[in-house]
Amino acid sequence: MRAGEDTIYALSSGQGRAAIALVRLSGSASAEVARGLCGDLPRPRRAVLRALNDPDGGGVIDRAMVIWLPGPHTFSGEDMLELHVHGGPAVVAALFRALRHFPGLRPAERGEFTRRAVENGRMGLVDAEGLADLIAADTEAQRKQALRQASGGLDEIYEGWRNQLLALLAHLEAHIDFVDEEGVPLEVAADVRARSSALAREISSFLTDNRVGERLREGLTVVIAGPPNAGKSSLLNRLARREVAIVSDRPGTTRDLIEVHLDLGGYPVVLVDTAGLREAAADEIEDEGMRRARKRAGEAALVIWVTSPDADGRPEAPFDSALLRVVNKSDLIPGENVLDAISISAKTGSGLDALVEALTARVQALFAETQERPLLTRERHRVALSKCCDHLLAAAATPADELVAEDLRRAAWYLGKLVGRIDIEDILGQIFSEFCIGK
Repeated sequence: MRAGEDTIYALSSGQGRAAIALVRLSGSASAEVARGLCGDLPRPRRAVLRALNDPDGGGVIDRAMVIWLPGPHTFSGEDMLELHVHGGPAVVAALFRALRHFPGLRPAERGEFTRRAVENGRMGLVDAEGLADLIAADTEAQRKQALRQASGGLDEIYEGWRNQLLALLAHLEAHIDFVDEEGVPLEVAADVRARSSALAREISSFLTDNRVGERLREGLTVVIAGPPNAGKSSLLNRLARREVAIVSDRPGTTRDLIEVHLDLGGYPVVLVDTAGLREAAADEIEDEGMRRARKRAGEAALVIWVTSPDADGRPEAPFDSALLRVVNKSDLIPGENVLDAISISAKTGSGLDALVEALTARVQALFAETQERPLLTRERHRVALSKCCDHLLAAAATPADELVAEDLRRAAWYLGKLVGRIDIEDILGQIFSEFCIGK
């Protein structure tokens, strides 16, 4: 721990009533707090039952499970103390009042435990981002991806590239320094250029991923679109299993975008209902709604294009996104089948199981490669890797050895910034603001 840094504490379990509440401390005063509350310092890394006493003379706060964890082999790399108390709000409030009596203690900020772990070398910056994603994961696929990253899978890839880069730079600088010496091979610079080009191709291939990792982290956008009064909002309500959108027989009821988050086969989906699309809008509000609908559908990974048997000429989708075609209102014209379309009734629920099965299959196909390897998950990573790749390509094409070395240094700098080796103060606050208090 850096000299003079406070000891922090926080509730690391959920807010509200619970059977058990976990309060964590990290910092040099943790041992003194243990002695003050328990009367002694428990044996390291043993869960012991102790009465926690109010140091201000208020009697026993609670009987708790206490774990004393001396650093540096802890989550944060510092001395830590865990207090497992009963989860009533009054118990936690009384414990926090007691902690305020100890000098050098203060409540933790968002992500501060993990930030200290990074600063003390207990985990890498990329691993910490994976941990944040693991805490925020809503679906099974998100959990698996976040766990791969938090366990070092992505950091291992980045560090491997960085080590290759540093080795190339070392060879080239040695060549530059000793090129006039007898016995120094002249082909070193050419070999460095060739290997720089190969590394650039490898990183470029990693970047050519259709942003699958980001989509998995944030949710795949699926837009429900189609002409007015086709039953898009009714379908949204059916898929969401609750009344999300207003449903009316009058065309043009939906004017703005309505979003619902779903879990389809373990994958996160953001389902978006949009305004009905037709050639002439009734007013400027509907016109704006249609503009937004076209824009969102054009950007979507998948569009559920909904028409109805009474639609004139079965209008086609006015954009190039991947489509899943659906004909709604099968209750009005039973037996109506349309080639390459799923027939449903959002009113009765007929055909919904087939639609959900087809939608899930399409979503799983879009995420198929997520099972193979750790994926790029953040724009910060994408930007740094793109800049690194640019400098590697420049190094491969530059005739002057000194300029090649400078491009390699810049490429290594971007990878170092990515993994948290250099110049990370400006991004630490942004990353750890995503964490909850107590982590």
